[in-house]
Formats: sequence, C-alpha cells, structure tokens
Amino acid sequence: MELVVLNNSGQDTGRKVTLDESVFGIEPNNHAVYLEVKQYLAAQRQGTHKSKERSEISGSTRKLKKQKGSGSARYGDIKSPIFRGGGRIFGPKPRDYRFKLNKALKRLAKKSVLSQKLKDNSIKVLEDLNIETPRTKDFISLLNALELTGKKSLFILPEANKNVYLSSRNLPKTRVLNYTEISSYDLVNAGEIVFLEGAIEKFQENLKK
Repeated sequence: MELVVLNNSGQDTGRKVTLDESVFGIEPNNHAVYLEVKQYLAAQRQGTHKSKERSEISGSTRKLKKQKGSGSARYGDIKSPIFRGGGRIFGPKPRDYRFKLNKALKRLAKKSVLSQKLKDNSIKVLEDLNIETPRTKDFISLLNALELTGKKSLFILPEANKNVYLSSRNLPKTRVLNYTEISSYDLVNAGEIVFLEGAIEKFQENLKK
C-alpha cells in the first residue's frame, strides 16, 4: 500500500511512501472510535456547574406554620425546595468528567479512522515544509495547490514547527498538529488529512508500540 508524495504545488514528486497495512488497512472498529471521541469531548468539559441546596440558601430557618391543624400541607422553612427561591433538589455539583481508556483501544481507534479515511481517499502525503517567515497568504496558496480550500484539513507534522503553525492559525478550517498530539477526534473531525513526509513513518511507529 503506497501513496505518492506531493510537493508544495500539489504535483507528484515521483516519490512514494509505504503505508503499513496494520495501521491503514484494518477493518474499522466504530465502537473504539466512539469511545475515544467520547473521552476527548468529556475531558473538554469544565465540570464547574453548581446549584445551591437548601442548606446553602440565605433565609430564615423558622417553621412557617404549625405542623397540624391548618388543613394544608406541612411546611418547613422558607428555604424548602417547594418554594420559589428555595434550594434545588439533586442539583448539579462540580465534578470531573474524565475517564480512562487503555492504550491498545486508543491505538485501535486511530487505526480505524485512518483506515476509513484512506478508503475515502482523504489522506495526502506532502513533502516536508520549509517556511522561513510566517505568512498566512503562503499557507492559503498551499491549500489552493492541494485543492483543500474551504475544506476541513489537518496537517500532521514530524516535529513542532512554529512558522507553519503561525501561518495557519488564522484559518478556521485548518489545524496543524505534531504527530504526538493527535487524537481520534482530530482525525474524525478533519475532512482531509495531510501527512508531512517526515511524519508518516513516525506516526506509524507510534501506533505500533
């Protein structure tokens, strides 16, 4: 299984990279993908929601009327949840939504997404970028050459590259990440995935550990 390497003009360089069948050619496991995406989104939640219970409400603790003889329901104090302005019953409390998944399942999820993306012809390999000065205009020209204008795209780098990142950060549909930062959510959320030539082998090795 091979993919051609494109240059910055979107032309075939004549080189090819070999894709590992165990990473890009498996039968996708949708449930594994679902679990990792769920884990990612859960970790984004702040969990700072809070409502006050009756013990936290300011107000008198005096019993509003006598227990018996009034002919109506029994009342406690004014902070009772049955009254407007009273405490809330079983309201939300601060909590941590994160949960753990084992590494093997997370690797399976990434392999599943990559295998499906390859079937959909949504993966490209680009020769390593050498941007000397950060310019959004130059990155837009690259997107035009790769026919990615207006599409959600994810560029995967072999190492941190500040100039590439700065050139792309103003483009709302484009993300640039190091290969070690990728989650299944990033892969699923991208319409097109662009591997830099130096990142493809490192990424494959990372998923086979």
